Amino acid sequence: MKIQGKMFIWLSVFVLAMAIVYGVWSKEPAGTTALFLAFGLCIMVGYYLAFTARRVDVGAQDDKEADVADDAGELGFFSPHSWQPLSLAIGGALAFMGVVFGWWLLYFSAPIIMIGLWGWVFEYYRGENQNQ
Repeated sequence: MKIQGKMFIWLSVFVLAMAIVYGVWSKEPAGTTALFLAFGLCIMVGYYLAFTARRVDVGAQDDKEADVADDAGELGFFSPHSWQPLSLAIGGALAFMGVVFGWWLLYFSAPIIMIGLWGWVFEYYRGENQNQ
């Protein structure tokens, strides 16, 4: 994470220089303010990454001899099959059709969306996929 911290700190230096140049040449307050706020965001992220890099183990991105596979880890669990996204898509399509045809369609789409969300959250707490 050391390299990311350095990148953001150097990016914040560049954005600060551009904010000053832009503010002097354009005399336009909105863009100048936006650039100074972007500087603040960059310096906060850079400081956080540099601060936490001292407290965590050295990552593969900090090793010049590392391969791409050295940084690979577990990506998480992905459901091999699920009908819940179909339910959410149907409910979402009905909800967006409610904007076009009338808000009364939300009375039909809201329960479908809630059932889809409920099923998706608790999919692996019941049935044949329990404790998977």
